[in-house]
Amino acid sequence: MCNSLKAVDFFCGAGGVTCGFSQIGIEVLGGIDIDSKFKDTYEKNNGSKFLNEDVSNLDTSKLQELLPIKKNDNNLIFVGCSPCQYYSNIKSDKRKSAKGRLLLEDFKEFILFYKPGYVFVENVPGLNTKKGSPIENFKKTLSKQGYSFDFNVLNAKHFEVPQNRRRFVLIASRVMGDIKLPENKINKKNITVKEAIGNYQDFPQIQHGHKDLSDFQHSTARLSDLNLLRVSKTPLNGGSRKAWENDAQLQLECYKNHKGHTDVYGRLKWSKPAPTITTRFIYTSTGRYSHPEQNRGLSLREGATLQSFPKDYVFHSNNQGAIATMIGNAVPPNLAKAVGASIKNHWQAWQHLRQKQEQ
Repeated sequence: MCNSLKAVDFFCGAGGVTCGFSQIGIEVLGGIDIDSKFKDTYEKNNGSKFLNEDVSNLDTSKLQELLPIKKNDNNLIFVGCSPCQYYSNIKSDKRKSAKGRLLLEDFKEFILFYKPGYVFVENVPGLNTKKGSPIENFKKTLSKQGYSFDFNVLNAKHFEVPQNRRRFVLIASRVMGDIKLPENKINKKNITVKEAIGNYQDFPQIQHGHKDLSDFQHSTARLSDLNLLRVSKTPLNGGSRKAWENDAQLQLECYKNHKGHTDVYGRLKWSKPAPTITTRFIYTSTGRYSHPEQNRGLSLREGATLQSFPKDYVFHSNNQGAIATMIGNAVPPNLAKAVGASIKNHWQAWQHLRQKQEQ
């Protein structure tokens, strides 16, 4: 009887799920992503094989030639956390992300071909609410193939991620019914920004534009003179741009008669979890990403820590924007770890049941 779970991480990116799974003893055989820029970050941190493949064009049968997997393996998890900004509640140019609508369908083809014991999907909350989303068809397919499943919108802050990040999560099992997601630990104390990045011995005070060439990567984006002035005029510890809304020099034309987007140019608050870490968290003009006390945006390492990446997880690129994208697009490892633990507990219960039946 096999005594270990293994996984394939589709759309793996920088390896958030792989990192979280590995921490609880789930062996990730490999990650698949269309973007080759993730290869060094993924492989050097996780020791798993990186396949630079487009899932949309990868032949399903070829995957078993690239990774040691087989059909109908009850000990195998397929992870499909595909990019799906098309269904995000954040306003964006949907033409750029329209192709992402089809990635869940592509992932489904691999499930139909291999029928792994378990499936894990994470995506934006809108995937489960927006008209035309492929998730309903995906659920129907799972049911027809004999999978039981559970799904809900989880907030990462309830799973030891110091960040307010709501995500749609689905897990499914073909080996035994009644699989359940981890419970939203609403009554559990959330990790605050202060607890995550407030220790100045771990995160030394730095200026905007600081370049940290060490593996710690405590680097920050440079601010224009005007944006530096805006940050300096924003009250410490949770202040917002409303503090300078009547300053003709600092106020932006687009916000003079606009009451929304109040987080833009705001500071994080020490006593709360961070807002959602996006791919542009290093820029003070894209959200509440100014440091609670220092006149700068978040550093790369601070953003990675708020995403729950280990402090020794190194992001391999010479471009700050590219690293910020790796971090912001990732599934928080601690959220992946919690979901992986639910799958592992279910799998262990199934293993125990099999042992009793064989006695």
